[in-house]
Amino acid sequence: MSDPLSDLPEAVGRRFAEGGFSSGLSVPDFGACIEMGLEPLGFVQGFCAMQWGWFGSQGMRGSMGYPMAQAGGGYSEVFQCPHGMRGSAHRSWGQNFQQTQVEAFWTEGFTSARSRMMDEAIALGAHGIVGVLDTVNEISDLQISEFHLRGTAVRVRDAAPSALVPWTTFLAGQRLAKVFEAGFVPVAVVSAVSSVRVWGYCMTEYLIHGGAGASWLGTDEPQEIEQFVVARMAARDIVRRKARGQLDGDELHGVELDVTEWEVTDDDWEVRCRLRGNRLRRFKDFDPLPAPRPTVRLS
Repeated sequence: MSDPLSDLPEAVGRRFAEGGFSSGLSVPDFGACIEMGLEPLGFVQGFCAMQWGWFGSQGMRGSMGYPMAQAGGGYSEVFQCPHGMRGSAHRSWGQNFQQTQVEAFWTEGFTSARSRMMDEAIALGAHGIVGVLDTVNEISDLQISEFHLRGTAVRVRDAAPSALVPWTTFLAGQRLAKVFEAGFVPVAVVSAVSSVRVWGYCMTEYLIHGGAGASWLGTDEPQEIEQFVVARMAARDIVRRKARGQLDGDELHGVELDVTEWEVTDDDWEVRCRLRGNRLRRFKDFDPLPAPRPTVRLS
């Protein structure tokens, strides 16, 4: 039987014989990686679905129906009514507290998805994964969080196989090239989350509902919602400390910080803060890369 590749041009036959690869990179990012000596091996991904159950949405409540700080320590602060009891429905106190177990569940889901992506890269003999994308979708009706990480596994051209865990980065293309040019190498993607529960007391309740208590407060001037301000600042501080704990002396670049909040029940909110970035390690002084060469010619 004749060789099916025999009638093809030599270069095409050679490429088919070497096998194909997949890539999640854009054309410019793909060209920049090739120029840096990074050869794409394949598109890799990892997935995890976490069921939060009653805990993630309802939290812990005491005998009076108020939220309670969870075991494990963390931030907690109580807000007292400044003017005394005004009826059985009056919220005489409120509380902010860190939901440490929610944070642990989130970290477990993200880490599991990342590990599965790394396993696929290791199977390909990759040195690293570039252009990592990570999404976390909340299916609130089912109390499920879906973690999905994917990227392009690469190897360093002419480098020996590595026994080390592949490095990962959200960067690709020219942004990654600038990192190398500045004297840094990627180590790992960093992602952390913080969760602060807010049980509103009377002042928060009045102000959140659009000035329901303006006449009682005796002023029409804008009022700061102190409990929410404190909760958001605490969430940001917690997530920054969690991210720093993953660096082990390295640097964090390309940081993105997202804050979301939703009302769990009446005047009962969760503030969730997520931080992501690239853990980088300096290995040399600034060293400009060679000027890029065109990969496609029109003539």
